[in-house]
Amino acid sequence: MSTTEAFAAMRESGVVAVMRGAEPETVVDTAEALVAGGVTALEVTADTDGATDMIATLSAALGEDVLVGAGTVLDAATARAAIAAGAEFVVCPTFEAGVVETCNRYGVLCAPGVMTPTEAQRAYEAGADMVKVFPAKTVGPDHVAALKGPLGQLEIMPTGGVSPDNAGEYIDAGAVCVGAGSALVDRDLVAAGDFEAITDRAEAFREVIEAARE
Repeated sequence: MSTTEAFAAMRESGVVAVMRGAEPETVVDTAEALVAGGVTALEVTADTDGATDMIATLSAALGEDVLVGAGTVLDAATARAAIAAGAEFVVCPTFEAGVVETCNRYGVLCAPGVMTPTEAQRAYEAGADMVKVFPAKTVGPDHVAALKGPLGQLEIMPTGGVSPDNAGEYIDAGAVCVGAGSALVDRDLVAAGDFEAITDRAEAFREVIEAARE
């Protein structure tokens, strides 16, 4: 999948599900529950034990309409390992030029983490396809709108503290999609095997985002 296609898939999903601390025994069930609720962009964080194996598992188990990527990528070596496992996008909490360079080398979408206009511009100059405003809860939707003022070319994915209560506000502010972790993929629900509740959460996110886009 090209970076353009990956970008379109992330926008279509509206939400990137951050699967931090996923377990091999439940990762496919969790992913299928998210997809059933309309969230089709899934991020396995690199700080999760066995992350690359789970990326490979999800890439093989899910259909081509589901986008599987890696998150919390801190260096080029981790980015390369994730890409080799099948990651179709790479997300970082910070901006590391080496990670962007590696993703560009292999034609994989990269969304480094930024907070300030300077960081955002430098990430774009390095070749980022999207920037992840993180932690979004520290600054809120107004910060996204403010960044889009002078830097209208930015494609922004706010992450960190995003919930159905505020996801629509971020879309209204100009975000192309949002990233959501515990508000979407609740570990207690996964541990209890309540995947229907995960689907309900995914649907709630999707409804809010679709309403904001109307």
